[in-house]
Amino acid sequence: MRVNTAFNRILGIHGTVVDAVAFTDEGLVLTVRRRARTHRCPCGRRIRGRYDTSTRRWRHLDFGTCRVQLEAVICRLWCPRCRRVRTEDVPWARPGARFTRDFEDMIAWLAQRMDKTSVARLLRTSWESVDRAITRVVADHLDTARLDALYRIGVDEISYRKGRKFLTVVADHDTGHVVWVTPGKSQASLARFFDLLGAQRAAQLQAVTMDGSKAFRGATANAAPNAAICLDPFHIIKWASEALDAVFRAERFEFLTRANLAARSNAPWATARFALRRAKENLTPGDLAMLAAMRRERVAVHRAWLLKEELRDLFRTITPAKAGAYLKRWIARARRCGITPMVNLAKRLETHTDRILAGIELGLSNSRLEGINAKIRVIQRRGYGYHHPEALAASIYLCCGGLTIQLPTQR
Repeated sequence: MRVNTAFNRILGIHGTVVDAVAFTDEGLVLTVRRRARTHRCPCGRRIRGRYDTSTRRWRHLDFGTCRVQLEAVICRLWCPRCRRVRTEDVPWARPGARFTRDFEDMIAWLAQRMDKTSVARLLRTSWESVDRAITRVVADHLDTARLDALYRIGVDEISYRKGRKFLTVVADHDTGHVVWVTPGKSQASLARFFDLLGAQRAAQLQAVTMDGSKAFRGATANAAPNAAICLDPFHIIKWASEALDAVFRAERFEFLTRANLAARSNAPWATARFALRRAKENLTPGDLAMLAAMRRERVAVHRAWLLKEELRDLFRTITPAKAGAYLKRWIARARRCGITPMVNLAKRLETHTDRILAGIELGLSNSRLEGINAKIRVIQRRGYGYHHPEALAASIYLCCGGLTIQLPTQR
């Protein structure tokens, strides 16, 4: 068997022929050419003429311990469709890349499972090259068809850098995949998603879950008025816990005895605070004793704690059919209690009653988005931080967007 024929079979790149094989100081260099006689612009148009030519090399998968590079004469074309000079498309590499498709797919497959520094060391390339390869692979695999079957989505934000730098993340509740990532957490950030979605696909949305962000509510109401906005129960209970903390802070020093004040000890305050924050089913005997003392001596704090637990029951034990009446009664009790933070909470929940009940009736929350945010934190730690949101967004799509990257050995 001829050497060229052997390397043609080893490479296995459709539409490519190996013309020569050379061993150099840089490793193995395979001179290749396209089988097709016509040239193809990256836009897909076939062109016979050429503007000029040059010789380039692309890094390929290693053969054992030997580096492999593909070398070919590549043409630049004048494309009537693009109305400018462009470099022709080749079957072994993506446009603008100096790595072959097989090499970049290997990078992306590994990056889904390990940190970029380890990938760079394993494949003997730089961290920056790994980052750029991931961006190209994601752009190649990410299709707008992922937006066609969206019916129930969740929206949340996550910080990616100090200085209040945020990303807006949109995920599909039915598949659990991230469908949109963009910098910022404003109404304009989410509006860009709805612009890409289009009016027809936005009209088929049935529900959008989110926290209490006014910006997200405004963008959703403008672009998808038929979709039910569902507030996340976790954030509602968080509001109640913050109101309870405000009540407790107003009277915290009353819980300290004179001996503790003299010793400057915060231990009783910390113990009481944690007891109030725990769910009633998780209370210890010591917590129960603390709550009994509050019931006798600090009625306002104990009443605020009871209201918080009663609000938790709205999402735990109350059926959707009775949720509306239960919430209405809870708001009435909270407004009559005379405790300012709880009264303010009741007014706040009253303005969101329809959104709270929509989430209960549909059984939706932002828990899936919170899980995705935890995965994004892992992606950030694996990458040792990201200076640019575009690079982080590409990694999020790669690991959480449902992209299937096939290894060269699986084809």
